[in-house]
Amino acid sequence: MGTPEFAVASLQALHKAGCNIVAVITAPDKPAGRGLKLTESAVKKYAAANALPVLQPEKLKNPEFLNTLKDLQADLQIVVAFRMLPELVWNMPPMGTLNLHGSLLPQYRGAAPINWAIINGEKETGVTTFRLKHEIDTGDILLQEKIEIGEDDTAGELHDTMKEIGAQLLVKTVIGLASETIKEKPQALQGMTAANLKHAPKIFTETCQIDWNKTTHEIHNLIRGLSPFPAAATSFHEKYLKIYKSKQELTPINISAGEWLTDHKTFIKCATADGYIHVLELQLEGKKKMKVEEFLRGYRAL
Repeated sequence: MGTPEFAVASLQALHKAGCNIVAVITAPDKPAGRGLKLTESAVKKYAAANALPVLQPEKLKNPEFLNTLKDLQADLQIVVAFRMLPELVWNMPPMGTLNLHGSLLPQYRGAAPINWAIINGEKETGVTTFRLKHEIDTGDILLQEKIEIGEDDTAGELHDTMKEIGAQLLVKTVIGLASETIKEKPQALQGMTAANLKHAPKIFTETCQIDWNKTTHEIHNLIRGLSPFPAAATSFHEKYLKIYKSKQELTPINISAGEWLTDHKTFIKCATADGYIHVLELQLEGKKKMKVEEFLRGYRAL
């Protein structure tokens, strides 16, 4: 059960490992683009290309879907980047339902674990396979693997690394469950407080707004944690500016936070609480995404 590109790596790994995939469940086709043409999910495209049966229920409690699901007689259900399942779905197979999550649970439960790990300046994160239960991302842990986060890694880069490592961990988990060599364990919450248990809620528009009164490091982390989507943003000459890549300059400043400086050729930077953020890749409202040098060649309002 999955929908976006992140889930394709897991489906492909399971398929190539020889798992008997009795069906693939994904989101219904959706209108997209200017012509609102019906578009298939990334998972459906892979399934169709490899002759795997596909189910696309509008509602997961639909009796017809539930009967079809029951008739499949699956031993195990696997969820990767899908939607919330009702209990009568996740509790159906004899071996239950397992989920692949993009963090080292119990840290970063929620919808956007990759983004928030980077926004918060973490040096490492990871992937977790766990059993589904009532409360989101709280089930017993099966396997985990750590992943280092580089100082300039973006959410997009971490996503691509994580989907491959997660896919292999998932195969390892399925093999371990089949051979009964994995011992699941409850999520370790001993000693955890509200202060040190970090969450990963959905990203909203206000999350993306850059506050130039924050430190250079905090702003750099926000930019890379939201790149390439939805992207950190700010106001620039009364226009909406998205920033995708940045560089830190920690140096004493003699201008106010939020003021811009440029040499009109190679750099544009904005003052922060303790230095500057150099903008390396950006997109101005109404324009295409571009590198800073290209932007400076065509923008004369500075």
